[in-house]
Amino acid sequence: MAKVLVVTSGKGGVGKTTTTAAIGAALAQSGKKVVVVDFDVGLRNLDLVMGAERRVVFDLINVVQGVAKLPQALIRDKRLENLWLLPASQTRDKDALTEEGIGRVVAEMRETFDWIICDSPAGIERGATLAMRFADEAIIVTNPEVSSVRDSDRIIGMLDSKTVKAEKGERVEKHILITRYDPARAARGEMLSIEDVLEILATPLLGIVPESQDVLRASNVGSPVTLNSPASAPSRAYLDATRRLLGETVEMSVPAERVGLMNRLLGRRAA
Repeated sequence: MAKVLVVTSGKGGVGKTTTTAAIGAALAQSGKKVVVVDFDVGLRNLDLVMGAERRVVFDLINVVQGVAKLPQALIRDKRLENLWLLPASQTRDKDALTEEGIGRVVAEMRETFDWIICDSPAGIERGATLAMRFADEAIIVTNPEVSSVRDSDRIIGMLDSKTVKAEKGERVEKHILITRYDPARAARGEMLSIEDVLEILATPLLGIVPESQDVLRASNVGSPVTLNSPASAPSRAYLDATRRLLGETVEMSVPAERVGLMNRLLGRRAA
């Protein structure tokens, strides 16, 4: 049975699009038929992260408005044959999206795909509410910082009240993904601990993605980090998160501070 997964957050710049691409690619690698859908009308960048920006002819709004059929707008990934992208419009207004139109497109995608991953715009405005409207599951992406976590709590409230499932008295299954975690800063008390985040949000933890230049490098070459550098720490974190999403029991590991040779030598001298 097809699942609609929304990747959302209250705050911008926390890594939603990176997460959508990485988990979409990891699910496709596991043999699932996956489509990633960009809901960020006017500020699209999922096509850039997926390396498909030059292939965009039709977009989500064209399909919603009946200008193009869904198969015309879908872009197949260059690397994985069971991964597709439905891009957002760069020029139209978010008001061009309608609940009825999105519902129709999602229903059509449910017939073809195992996973439909919706990359939501940040915040609580129309684009974000439409992205989560038909969700079965949600990944709330947050940085371990007070403002990001507080905004994520607001998103959890919306998932519990503004979705089709909520109207039926059912619950959207929610997961927290902590990104840009820096163990050195956490040790110095410059960011919230994992325990603090989970205590505030009271939602199951899906994974912890460490701060890393590998994510930026992957975005710059137009590739999900799980494909570009599969052995890197963020890639391993995303792959483990994907396995948990599929129901596997995977031990949760908190990224540890890497101590350099000079630091170790200096530490010995100080001792």
